[in-house]
Amino acid sequence: MILFSSEIEFELINITKMNKFIIDVANKKIFLMIITSSNIYNTTHENTKINYEKLTIIINDFLISCNLKLPDIDAIYVNRGPGSFAGIRNSLSVVKAFNLGKKIDYYCYSVNDFKGEGDISYENIPNLCDKFKIKKNLINPIYIS
Repeated sequence: MILFSSEIEFELINITKMNKFIIDVANKKIFLMIITSSNIYNTTHENTKINYEKLTIIINDFLISCNLKLPDIDAIYVNRGPGSFAGIRNSLSVVKAFNLGKKIDYYCYSVNDFKGEGDISYENIPNLCDKFKIKKNLINPIYIS
C-alpha cells in the first residue's frame, strides 16, 4: 500500500488593529478623533482656558465613549500649530505624558508639513504623516504670536 501525503502551507496573516488618536487643540475648537479598524469617532469642544485645564478629562471621557482605554491607543497625532500658544502647549504636554507613562508613540504634524496635498482631512492625517515622513516622538511647535 502506498500512502500519499501532501504538504499544505498555511500562511498566517498578521492583521494589526491600529487605533490612531488625533488631537488638535491649535484651532478654534478642541478636536479629537479616533480611527479604529472598523470605525471613526470624533468630538469637538469649545477652545477655552477651562477646557485646556481639563484636557485629560475631556480625552478620558472621549475614550470611554468609544469603549477604549488609553493603552488601546497605538499612535497619537497632535497638531503642533500654527495656532493658540496655550492650546498647543497643553496638548503637547498631555501627549508627552501619555508617551512617558504608556509608551504611546506620537507624531507632531502641522498642515504646513503637507504643502501641495489636496486631502488634508483629519481622517487622512496618519497617511500624510507616513507619506511626508513626519518623525515620531519629536516636538517642534509653531505658535502664533
